[in-house]
Amino acid sequence: MKTTPSSCKADSLLTKEQMTDRIITAKVQKQLTWTAIAEQIGVDEVWLTSACLGMNSMKPELAEKLCTVLELPNEVQVALAMFPYKQWAFDVPQDPLIYRLYEVVGVYGETLKEIIHEKFGDGIMSAIDFSMTVGKEENPAGDRVIITMNGKFLPYKSW
Repeated sequence: MKTTPSSCKADSLLTKEQMTDRIITAKVQKQLTWTAIAEQIGVDEVWLTSACLGMNSMKPELAEKLCTVLELPNEVQVALAMFPYKQWAFDVPQDPLIYRLYEVVGVYGETLKEIIHEKFGDGIMSAIDFSMTVGKEENPAGDRVIITMNGKFLPYKSW
């Protein structure tokens, strides 16, 4: 059962999907970018977008700021503060951009694993103690996408 933070009150609870629909509708109506919204509330654009898409929870004060910027009701603020149930489809997505990211992991995943293990030892990169940025490099041959992932290394323990 999903719970509402005790400090938040609402007449009805939205699902994360309903919350996301309302946020995106308001964003489009106000003609705002994720970058512009993130700057207004003082957070990173990648983290903000992830929270608005339902994959992270937001502290109540940030949820309140977001709802003020987008002129959204309290029920959206409550949904933003709820802890997410992180799940996604295991089928390969059909969206070309997301599919290409799956392709990158498919082609380079084992290479990354080998190099990370050589440099750090046996362990994983955290997706909890983690940040990510998306940049743009202008290039005469075609603009380039720069994705930087920064995760804490977590060694496997022996016992």
